[in-house]
Amino acid sequence: MRLTESRVTGAEWLVADVSTDILTPETLSEEHRLVAQTAAEFVAQEVTPALDALEQKDWAMSRKLIERAGALGLIGTDLPESVGGVGLDKAAAIVVGEAIGPAASFATTFGAQTGLVTIPLLCFGSDAQQQKYLPRIASGELIGAYCLSESGSGSDALGARAKAVKQPDGSWRLSGEKMWITNGGFADLFIVFAKVDGEQFSAFIVERTFPGVSHGKEEHKLGLHGSSTTPLLLNDAQVPAENLLGEIGKGAKIAFNVLNYGRFKLAAMCCGGAKAALAEAAGYAATRRQFGQPLTAFGAIQQKLGEMTLRLYGVESMLYRTTGLIDQAIAESTAAGSHSGAETARALEEFAVEASLLKVAGSEMIDFVIDEEVQIFGGNGFVREYPAERRFRDARVNRIFEGTNEINRLLVPGVLIKRAMKGTLALKDAAHRVQAELVAPLSPAPSPSSDPIAAARRMALAARKTALLMLGLASQTYGDKLGDQQEVLMLVTDMLIDAYTADSAARRAGVASRARPATAPLHADAATVIAHDAAARVEANARVAIAAMQEGDAMKTSLAALKKILKVEPVNTVAARRRIGQAVAERKAYVFA
Repeated sequence: MRLTESRVTGAEWLVADVSTDILTPETLSEEHRLVAQTAAEFVAQEVTPALDALEQKDWAMSRKLIERAGALGLIGTDLPESVGGVGLDKAAAIVVGEAIGPAASFATTFGAQTGLVTIPLLCFGSDAQQQKYLPRIASGELIGAYCLSESGSGSDALGARAKAVKQPDGSWRLSGEKMWITNGGFADLFIVFAKVDGEQFSAFIVERTFPGVSHGKEEHKLGLHGSSTTPLLLNDAQVPAENLLGEIGKGAKIAFNVLNYGRFKLAAMCCGGAKAALAEAAGYAATRRQFGQPLTAFGAIQQKLGEMTLRLYGVESMLYRTTGLIDQAIAESTAAGSHSGAETARALEEFAVEASLLKVAGSEMIDFVIDEEVQIFGGNGFVREYPAERRFRDARVNRIFEGTNEINRLLVPGVLIKRAMKGTLALKDAAHRVQAELVAPLSPAPSPSSDPIAAARRMALAARKTALLMLGLASQTYGDKLGDQQEVLMLVTDMLIDAYTADSAARRAGVASRARPATAPLHADAATVIAHDAAARVEANARVAIAAMQEGDAMKTSLAALKKILKVEPVNTVAARRRIGQAVAERKAYVFA
């Protein structure tokens, strides 16, 4: 595959003006496109016709589909061949995730199988554990589940009450109840987190057939009716000594790296689901007539289709950029002789910030897109016989699992500051450069540019500097108490999301315009609107954050600094949205595929 920004580390985009050469959907290899086509055909021909049966709790059908996916190589796409995988990269896994995404219930089943179970075994399992389980998981013979959550701990995963007690022969006895377990009703294998002697958070590989293992009743959920969700019940479950996963007390590292991958993959599935929703909305609007015209002839509908597309484009741009960086990090270290599983874990940890940003942005993007799909369908959008109704109820949980969006928003600033304190992220130097700009003589405003992508990049850079300035101001204002200021932390993360989105979209537009000249004007429109709107939101959020942190002359000084760094010039985003919306209406699908 095409390698991207040279030796770029996680979150470096925030502190340095890195290369513009990023991975985009337009620069995927032919091999990636063939993998995507295989997955899309599997969904269209086998999964979609089975959705009603899945919603009737036909778990035999779920198993059959997982086995079929295994036979096609879709489960082990990015697993090494030595453990039964296909030996491709994370980009291949992402295109598969996008293709599976429109079938939300099955995508949930599939996601647990391909990420939440395979990643802990690949990254932290012993050679014996990998050889015993991964080939059978990759083939679909074994169905897996991931058991972290408990009813009493919620988002505080380390507050788990499940216990593991070591026996004289070295084996373990596990007791407790795990909640909201995807695939819980029919999984064969569980990755279970429990505290050794009630203190040391650890992970275990638990088979359904072990004595003391059972599951509770199926949850009656708002959506994802075709996905099994049950409690896992551990009643002095007998687990062999060799089924300890990793080291005693190191469960947090396993759990959080797996969540990083889950967040990353969730964004791919959200993109796939959003593309399907957009195509359905555009197709319906083209055939539905009001006042003698198709709905797509009206500016209000064009605006909706345009905005749905733009939000999808932004998340997709971040997703593929991050995918390229993760693949590069793995490839560089593996080439130097590192174990691919260990290096995958390091790469996922390195890009934890981007994974959280993608999780929040992706889950909120698909909610917006599907909500607008319902609106375009009108009354029919509220009727079960039409696709929008199922999508609407299935999408809502994305903002809850893999760590709630609130938790992810709170995590990001803390991770950035910790890395700065460790010296692994030059956050302080970057903040000093921004401060130096503030005291430097005011430079003349750039002359109007005939290059809209260059203008979008300048706006994205200003948004990035503003987010950096606000993160620094928050750290200086609150010091060790910053973690208590959740409202400010979430504002900072929203600014970081907008900055990363705008920067990624502008860079993608530059790359894609060279790769696909015919669509260059639409890419330029997308970059322009995304950068402009992101900068406007960053400015508004920065004002709220400044007012929360300062008052009097200090607040006036910060507001003046904001005005100097971020100048949001008026742009005709209405016309740009209209052009994109009209293109979507004409194609009846996402135009940047």
